[in-house]
Parts: sequence; C-alpha cells; structure tokens
Amino acid sequence: MKFGITQAFDCSYLPDKKEQLLVCVEPKETLSDIFSQLTQSGFRRSGEQIYRPHCNNCSACQSIRVISRAFSPSKSQKRVLSKNRDIQIKISDHDNPDYYPLYERYINEVHNDGAMFPATYEQYTSFVNCEWNQPLFIEGYIKDELIGVAVTDVLDDGYSALYTFFNPELSARSLGTFFILQQIALCAQQDKAYLYLGYQIDDCRKMNYKKNFYPTERFIHDKWVLSPKNE
Repeated sequence: MKFGITQAFDCSYLPDKKEQLLVCVEPKETLSDIFSQLTQSGFRRSGEQIYRPHCNNCSACQSIRVISRAFSPSKSQKRVLSKNRDIQIKISDHDNPDYYPLYERYINEVHNDGAMFPATYEQYTSFVNCEWNQPLFIEGYIKDELIGVAVTDVLDDGYSALYTFFNPELSARSLGTFFILQQIALCAQQDKAYLYLGYQIDDCRKMNYKKNFYPTERFIHDKWVLSPKNE
C-alpha cells in the first residue's frame, strides 16, 4: 500500500501541539477493498480520505473500539435508553435532504468553538459522503420528526461510528450516548465483533465519553490492547 505524510499543522484537540497524518494514497477503486483492513490497523475515514495520526513527539491519539459481543450497558446507559424509548430508529443507506439542516444547527450551536464551525453544505458533504464507500445513516425520530442521525461506516468485522448530530434542544436526553448504544446493538444483532469509535485522547475532555463503553480495546504499538475497566 502507498501512504503519504501531511505537513505539520495545529492540533485540533490539544493546544500548543502540532499534528501530522499518515494518509493512504491508493487509487479510489482499491480503497473500498482495504478500508476494513486499514481500520483494523488504527486508521479512520473522513470524506474520501483514510488517515491515521503520525506525530513525531506525541502518541496521545489511540484508536478505540467497543467489543460488542461482550458489551452490557451500565446503569446510567440503561437510564439513557429508558429516557429515549419514544425514539423510533430507522436505517438508511443514502443521504437525505433533511440531514443537513439538522447538522448545520448542531455544529453552529453545539460546536461553535471547533474546527467544523461554521457549518456549510460543502463541508458536510465532503466530510460524510464518499465516492468509494457507502455509509449507513441511523436515524432517530420522535413523532415523525427527525431528531438525530448517526453516520456509520460498514466494515468486515463491525461498524465505525463516523459522526453523530442531533437537535441541540434535546441535549438533556444524552443523544450522543443513545446513538452509540444503537450502533453497538446493531453490531450485536448482525454478529459483528466491534464498534470503532475513532480516536481517544485522555487529555481531551470532549473525548472522554468513549471510556464509558466497556469493554473496549485500544490500538497501542500496532496491536489491540484491552482497556482497564476502571480507566
């Protein structure tokens, strides 16, 4: 496989840090065949690009995945499921015009201090959609109103949670947790071993929710290692 390394740029998660990415530069027609293999090796998709952090003096980013076959929701996660039992789940394999207005509102109200602000339609499509890969869209509805979407990539051994966005007015429902639980449940229903959650950075407060799903494994020194339960 062929790879390239980006120039160093300001880290999106840790202040005063620089980051570089290792990017797969194989032809698009071959990326779909190697996507699962690369994800199993700590890579992740963003739009058309498959990448992995490749920083000279920092190893804070660790790919993390939930072992779906061994997962059991905690008491707090059971409360989230109970709180949202009125949400109807549907699964689609194509983008929907109703998604972008919800995404735009979510980015501009919830993540207006992040790199994705302000949201634009071009940024949304270049991030979510992919010529060589068709993600799933896990939709949540309350009384026929779309309230959230989890964009999920399909892998040989599981699913990869690309991004979730939802109605900011419903933040008290813990919809981020709710949609992860839906993706884990989908893995279990289809006998898929893992839900990949992207990268965990322990010093980044916004990422620490990923530790709440146990058991998980982290990709450390080119192998998957079981995370301590009390981390």
